[in-house]
Amino acid sequence: MKQGIQVVGLYVRDQDEALAFYVDKLGFRLHTDVRNGPYRWLTVQHPEQPGFQLGLFKPGPPVHDAASAQALSELVAKGAMPPLVLAVDDCRAAYQRLSARGVEFNQPPVERYGAVDAGFRDPSGNGWKMIEAGPARQPEQAS
Repeated sequence: MKQGIQVVGLYVRDQDEALAFYVDKLGFRLHTDVRNGPYRWLTVQHPEQPGFQLGLFKPGPPVHDAASAQALSELVAKGAMPPLVLAVDDCRAAYQRLSARGVEFNQPPVERYGAVDAGFRDPSGNGWKMIEAGPARQPEQAS
């Protein structure tokens, strides 16, 4: 049996705004945009990961009632959701490129823990860490 994760969803306040950010600024590609009444299934893909989709979902009916949708939207806007990680070959170069496209970083590239990372948020408040991994480290051996 073959199985794996195909879609991971993010809650966004405005799907059109999120689509523009992920496609125009981060360089993702539109994968699926289907509507079923008020519900919209919207996914994007990173061009180097064609088997994996990032869902850009708006909290609300038919999945959430109005109170739950409002609470989720407020949590996202506050940055309370766990950050996502974007792996890059060169964090400083990616920072320059994405900054030039209008991505606003809340943390410039910093070297720590054997890697370089930077932080930004999407227009809905979802936090991202952009990480350039350092050389692979082997687990420490017990003595």
